[in-house]
Amino acid sequence: MRRAVARLPLRPDLALIDGTVAPDLPCPVRCLPRGDATSLSIAAASILAKVTRDRLMARLAQRHPGYAWERNQGYPTAEHRAALARLGATAHHRPGFAPVERTVLRH
Repeated sequence: MRRAVARLPLRPDLALIDGTVAPDLPCPVRCLPRGDATSLSIAAASILAKVTRDRLMARLAQRHPGYAWERNQGYPTAEHRAALARLGATAHHRPGFAPVERTVLRH
């Protein structure tokens, strides 16, 4: 979130956060638990983020076949975990995700 806010052309007056933990941002923050159900702004941002992520995962699936990203959108399905074990992790895998950590340690 910090990177996203830093890239905005103007500093926001307020950041609405879907959750209970306020990130350290260069603007005031308001946390809204279940914010996607109570804030149209958060709900819209959630939809945009999901569509963007799904498109990114489809492109990654073309560049890195075998991980089934076109079907799992990065979720740790059994098929994706098996691919991690077979193919190892890419630079696009999250290092803090336990199956990725185990894969990195093995390879």
